[in-house]
Amino acid sequence: MNRILIKMLTGLFCVVAIQSHAQVAIALSLDSAINYAIDHNRTLINSRLAIDKSTEKIRETVAQGLPQVSASMDYTNYLGAEASFSFSEGMPAQTIAFNPTSNFKASVSQLVFNGSYYVGVQLSKLAKTITEQSYQKDELNLKEQTIQAYYAVLVTDKLLNIMKANRENALMMFEKTSNLANAGVVEQTDPKKLSIMVTTIDNAIKSMERQLEMGYNLLRLQLGLESGQEIQLTTNLDELSQKCMLNQAVDQPFDIGKNLDYKLVSMQGDIAAKQILLKESSYLPTLAAYYTRTEKIQKAKFDLTPNNVLGLSLNIPIYSSGLRKAQVSQAKIDLDVSNNTKELLSQQLSMQEKQLRFNYNNLLEQYRNQQKNVLVAKEVLEKMKLKYQQGVISSLELTSANNDYLTAESNSAGNLLQLMNAELALRKINNNL
Repeated sequence: MNRILIKMLTGLFCVVAIQSHAQVAIALSLDSAINYAIDHNRTLINSRLAIDKSTEKIRETVAQGLPQVSASMDYTNYLGAEASFSFSEGMPAQTIAFNPTSNFKASVSQLVFNGSYYVGVQLSKLAKTITEQSYQKDELNLKEQTIQAYYAVLVTDKLLNIMKANRENALMMFEKTSNLANAGVVEQTDPKKLSIMVTTIDNAIKSMERQLEMGYNLLRLQLGLESGQEIQLTTNLDELSQKCMLNQAVDQPFDIGKNLDYKLVSMQGDIAAKQILLKESSYLPTLAAYYTRTEKIQKAKFDLTPNNVLGLSLNIPIYSSGLRKAQVSQAKIDLDVSNNTKELLSQQLSMQEKQLRFNYNNLLEQYRNQQKNVLVAKEVLEKMKLKYQQGVISSLELTSANNDYLTAESNSAGNLLQLMNAELALRKINNNL
């Protein structure tokens, strides 16, 4: 019984320890969140595996031109079959029985020359480079998504704290008005009107709490965390916003050569050029060498097959009715299409960068104006509270001023999030995350 009790207590302790460990919050700054996402995001892990696969693909392609060794063993039984022949009409026929035979063969082959092989090796290496560039693009997208989720949580949390502080002030005003109503100083309808304001703020807080949890879930998804894992964000929103507004990279000229989309399209053009060489190499001959060694375990009675064979195989393409020419022409057309796509993307990226820069400057001006609106709305609300306490204005006017203040704070927070995302998009197009 003592042993059973000890085991039960030990198991209960382990369960409690595991649950306590799961409740520990992960403290993440913005930089550490980005690094954590790069290490644990499932999509990015698959991108790294794609690079490993492309490395193996190069080895596969190179191996096709290296010596190939194979071996085989056979056994043949002719089931008592015989063959008869005569050297001349007057001589008696000779009979030869086909006895069972068994052979062991080992062969070695080596590709000496094949134009398609050499171009194929170059294409496989270029494909790996494109895979690595695709990984960099996936990493850049992950960084952007992680930063956006981090921004959204910070801005939502800030707005939630503002609403909670506003609720405390509104609740205090409601309690004071209720006491005055009970003393007969003000009408009984005044505290009821203020209770509606408190209820409205409560509903807004609950909605904002749900939005905050959704923001955390999105951030957990980018980080590769479980849905129940707690996260503590340590980077201050004010620091990020100031850094966003003082970013000198915004004033730097656009360098399209750093853009990953442009790099990928350029590499697609390189592949199209290699495809032309690949199709043109089909005009060239193919030369291969081989050697075969046969060990006859059980020989036939009449055997003329040599044990060692060494040879060369030359395949010369002569005429294909225009097939190869059509393939080369198609490859050249693909190269022209790739070059046009590259020029089109260059124009689109230049226009997009200008638009992003315009959006950033426009949102920066709007945010500064919103900040002024918040200060004005807050000042008006404080004055309205004093006037209400003095009985100069009604509860309806106080509620309206409070709603104006919350609207100004909400607009300012939303504008700040748009501004930070605009600055983020401008850095992303320059591959500067």
